[in-house]
Amino acid sequence: MSRDSSLFSAGRGGVWRARLRRIARKTLWTAAVLLGITVISFGVIHLAPGSPTDMETTLNPLAGEAARRQLESLYGLDKPLYVQYWDWLTRIVQLDFGRSMSADSRPVLDKILERLPLTVGMNVVSLLLTLLIAVPIGVLSACRRNSLLDKTVTVLVFLGFAMPSFWLALLLMLFFGVELQWLPISGLTSMDFAQMSFWGKAADLASHLALPILVYTVGSLAGMSRYMRACMLEVLRQDYILTARAKGLSSAVVIWRHALRNALLPVITLLGLSVPGLIGGSVILESIFALPGLGQLFYAAVMARDYTMIMGNLVIGAVLTLAGNILADVCYGLADPRIRAAGEER
Repeated sequence: MSRDSSLFSAGRGGVWRARLRRIARKTLWTAAVLLGITVISFGVIHLAPGSPTDMETTLNPLAGEAARRQLESLYGLDKPLYVQYWDWLTRIVQLDFGRSMSADSRPVLDKILERLPLTVGMNVVSLLLTLLIAVPIGVLSACRRNSLLDKTVTVLVFLGFAMPSFWLALLLMLFFGVELQWLPISGLTSMDFAQMSFWGKAADLASHLALPILVYTVGSLAGMSRYMRACMLEVLRQDYILTARAKGLSSAVVIWRHALRNALLPVITLLGLSVPGLIGGSVILESIFALPGLGQLFYAAVMARDYTMIMGNLVIGAVLTLAGNILADVCYGLADPRIRAAGEER
């Protein structure tokens, strides 16, 4: 083997070792953050007034103090708080989320997996629609700064940003569902859903999810488009953009191939940080539209003080949030090779 080939092999080996070290550091940091989230969440939910036994004993005149103590022993609530957390943590690392403290006593993971696809699916579709609409709007507004188009878009997006999501949802339900009767205003499927064909079921699901997804999209569209406009304006003032224009490149090439790629980096950060807000907003919108999603399940668990269900939802939300941050890091490297190279050198 020649000297050059050996140096090339050593260089490739160093790159892979750097990547493995970076992945290991990222994994350890993510595990530590997740552990901290569970510790804080477990303590906070136990500080709230009430307990899971209240719903089964306080409202039942035949249930006395002995019944309450038996339920507390059954749920493990008679143990010290740190013992309860350790028991819960040892089950979680085995992917055992425990059983719900509600009347059905079903496994927490089964109930979450039933609701998770709907909530995640709506949020993913909303994010994709937001990107497809907000990025072109932001770019056009930046390229035509202070024009009629820019001013019109600014007014419209600020109106959308100022509207509370629940108020916009009620307006859309009243207009499209009650006045025009074009779209259903609640539920996930129609009563005759089982008798429909495949395409009929798809159309029925789409009609029921159209209004919630529209509210999700409008709520995040305003901030994303303004952020994209600000980033694009900053990039268009850079020296390399002026150099590209001086070389005779067309405006389309300068904007969509050179400027847009660098302007997307802050937007990627915003996408990673928007995941918790989307999951939190599901609680309100799923309750308004009566959708059997994760947000509605979480709200019912909080009202019933179902500790195992609350912790299961918080863990899933934390994992999705951390996954969004990791995905944002990956997208950084795809958008800007310099970031990927810097990460490999560390």
